[in-house]
Order: sequence, then C-alpha cells, then structure tokens
Amino acid sequence: MPIHNWKNAPPGLFHHFHQQWTGELCRKLNKGILPPDYFALIEQKAIGVELDVMTLKGFSGSSRPSDCGSSGGIALADVRPKVFDSTQAADQASYARKANRVTVRNAEGDLVAVIELVSPGNKHDKYAFQKFIEKAVEFLLQVVKLLIVDLFPPTRRDPQGIHKAIWDEIDFKRFKLPVRKPLTVASYNGTPALVAFVEPLAVGDEIPEMPIFHDSERYVHAPLEATYNQAWGDCPAQMKPKIPT
Repeated sequence: MPIHNWKNAPPGLFHHFHQQWTGELCRKLNKGILPPDYFALIEQKAIGVELDVMTLKGFSGSSRPSDCGSSGGIALADVRPKVFDSTQAADQASYARKANRVTVRNAEGDLVAVIELVSPGNKHDKYAFQKFIEKAVEFLLQVVKLLIVDLFPPTRRDPQGIHKAIWDEIDFKRFKLPVRKPLTVASYNGTPALVAFVEPLAVGDEIPEMPIFHDSERYVHAPLEATYNQAWGDCPAQMKPKIPT
C-alpha cells in the first residue's frame, strides 16, 4: 500500500494509526521474526516528550540468541541491507561510545534495540525536537540499535530529514535528501562501528524492508509495509477519506 500523506492529517487520527501500527509491529515481531531469545514490548512514552518507543530486550546475561539457525537473523557480512545510503562514523564517534557510563538496568533484561515511529509532536517545537534527537543519540552512544521511521516531511528543524539531524550530533557528514524523496526510514547498527542504513521515501511509495539489528552482525527485516497495511485496514472507515495518498 502506498504511504499516505500524513502532513496535514488531524493529530488525533495519526495518533490512532500510530498506536495501531506500533501494536501490529510488536505482534509480528513476536510471531517468529525475532530469534528465540528476543522479544518485543510496547513501552509507554517518556513523560514530557512524545517519544513512542518499542524495545527489543534480551534476557539478562545473554548478548546474542542461543539459536542462530533459520530464525536467527541475517548475517550482515553475507547480505547487506539494500538502502539508498550507508555511512560509517569516524573514529571520534567510536571513542565517545567507549567512554565509561552509569546505566540502570531492570531485572528483566538488557535493552538491545529500539523502533521509533516519528509523530508530529516530535517536530512540533524546538524543545520536543531537541529531546527527540538527544534521546536517539543517547541510544546510539549506549550501543542500542535503532530504527526510525519518519513519514513526515522535513521542517526548519530538520531541513534534510531526521537522519541528518541525528547524524550531525555524532559525526558530521554530507547527506542530502533527494528532492522528490522527503520522508526517511533509517536503521542504525552500533557495533563494532556505528553504521547508518538510510532509505528516503515519498508519499505514494511502499515502505521497504529495513534491518533491525539484534547483535553486531545479525539483523531481521522489520515488517514495516505489512504492518502499515494492517494498521490502516483496521482504522475506522470514516477517517480514511481524510488522509489522502
């Protein structure tokens, strides 16, 4: 299904769709896409920041799945994700990620990866946008894998898209969105070197398969297109005419 034009959609309608899509992603990932030792949860957004987060947690003491057979993901060395751009950060960023830090971990397991579906509120004002970018960078510097889906066009705060705004905080590199592709999906692998896999999109495109890294060398494909379609199909018929394609 082509990506809809969410730019001028009433916020409440996108919020409903956003919640549906997050739930579908979680269900799909838990039904055989993730390796056996990983699972997806829906987590409550942070207070004061519209940052809806779905995390993948590994069991305590486990840094990679115990079974890397057919459901253990795809080896990065064998098949690299097919995306528009792939960039590795300079050594300075790698050193910054090795600095000592204090972390608090719950008894349930370690945070491995995060999927974030960008909402209009994330770009609504300078404070919200800054906090969103800071949180994304914090995840990456703590070697948490990250997948960001932004179906909203650039604003004055991110004139070259959400990926460029994040990447500039880590390692300034030239990146320019294609003129006719203003939307962005980006997946980040934090080890052994921080690498970004970026795919620009436009209204009317289908959402491509993007990697979710669950360790430094292996990933699974995020079922973005299938879950987008399912979430849209479950939306009330009355709201659909308000969202053009």
